[in-house]
Amino acid sequence: MAITASMVAQLRAKTDAPMMECKKALTEADGDIAKAEEILRVKLGTKAGKAASRVTAEGVVAAFISGETGALVEVNCETDFVTKNDSFIALAQAAARLAAEKAPADAAALATLPYQQDGFGPTLEDVRKGLIGKIGENMSLRRFVRKAGGGKLASYVHGTRIGVLVQYEGDATAAKDVAMHVAAMKPVALASNDVPAELVERERAVAAAKAEEDRKAAEAAGKKPQPVDIVAKRIEGSVQKFLKEAALLGQPFVKNDKQTVEQMLKEKNTTIKGFTLYVVGEGIEKRQDDFAAEVAAQVAAAQSKA
Repeated sequence: MAITASMVAQLRAKTDAPMMECKKALTEADGDIAKAEEILRVKLGTKAGKAASRVTAEGVVAAFISGETGALVEVNCETDFVTKNDSFIALAQAAARLAAEKAPADAAALATLPYQQDGFGPTLEDVRKGLIGKIGENMSLRRFVRKAGGGKLASYVHGTRIGVLVQYEGDATAAKDVAMHVAAMKPVALASNDVPAELVERERAVAAAKAEEDRKAAEAAGKKPQPVDIVAKRIEGSVQKFLKEAALLGQPFVKNDKQTVEQMLKEKNTTIKGFTLYVVGEGIEKRQDDFAAEVAAQVAAAQSKA
């Protein structure tokens, strides 16, 4: 498979790895971006994950809570400029409220709910279409999560790009602190046992591949490779480290890294029953426009007509 410059640029944006390393990894992975990212992690260690949390689409996250019912929504747009538009923000906030109050089955059902804004309506979808025409930029109701009847709720929205909804029993301040912690540390699960198996196996595969790289390097240098049992312990150690970093309860608490989140919650007599984290644009690939090429094309087109 031919490795294009855009593929190299995409992998470099995700990993911060040097361009030539990205090209080599893509070649080895036969153009598979995800596989190439793992190859870079093996070869370059932690350097390959620096920019993994970067997101590529624009939009906002909004939260709404009323009693033990609440919702978190993500509404997307094309540019950062629109995320500061009052009408767009109002649309997102309305979507969060409607998702909480009306319990729609999915984003499509949410869009059909009654709502009027800026002279548009009678549904949320009609307002969305109206704002597209008014603002001149596409936008979409991407996703939402609704929580109800399972305990108290706390939310935290960092700026407009990261949102967290926490379901808990106990101290409201502790729950709010956890929501802020989740926004900062981005755990993938509540406890180690809840971390998706595919993520654990991927981490184990990366650790094993890294160990194999080290073995080859030792042999090439004329050194004796580590015993198999030591290598196995290293691999398992890497997996356990990953689980500790990936699970909320085992993470060092951001406000006091001398204790874990679990220890802080026990101290506050508080239980976290679950959480949802939204990062704007997560999993969406944004179109990469080459402005210079676009201008050149327009100039060439104008000259051809002259």
